[in-house]
Amino acid sequence: MPWADMLKYSAEQELLAKPLYLVLSTPAHGLERVLEVADEHIDYQRELESRGVMFAAGPLATLDQQNWEGDGAFVYRADSLATAKAIADADPMHHKGARTYEIRLWLLNEGNLGIEVQLSRNTAHIK
Repeated sequence: MPWADMLKYSAEQELLAKPLYLVLSTPAHGLERVLEVADEHIDYQRELESRGVMFAAGPLATLDQQNWEGDGAFVYRADSLATAKAIADADPMHHKGARTYEIRLWLLNEGNLGIEVQLSRNTAHIK
C-alpha cells in the first residue's frame, strides 16, 4: 500500500496521524562496547528529552525477556528522515561505533497517555 494511502486512511478514521521516527539500535561489537558508551549515551538522550526531540526511548529485552544484549529503541520528533538521521548519528552509541541503527517513519495513530498528579503529595505517575 502506498504511504499516501495510509495517511489518507488515518485521516478518514480521524486518527492522530503524528509522524515520528522510530530508531532501532543494535550492538555493533557486543555488549561490552555498549556499556563503555552508556553514560555518554544517556546524557545525550537527556539532552534530546529536554529539547523536546525525544518522545520515548529505552532498552529492548531478549525475546525470552531474560536478558539485555545492548539493543535499544528511540522515538524522535523530527521534521524529516534527514533530521532524524542527524540526531541518531550524533548519539555517542552510533558515532563511536558501539551500535548501528535503522530508522523507520512511524505514524502514531492510537494509544492512551495517562498521567496521575497528586498535588497534596507532590507526586506524578505515568500509567
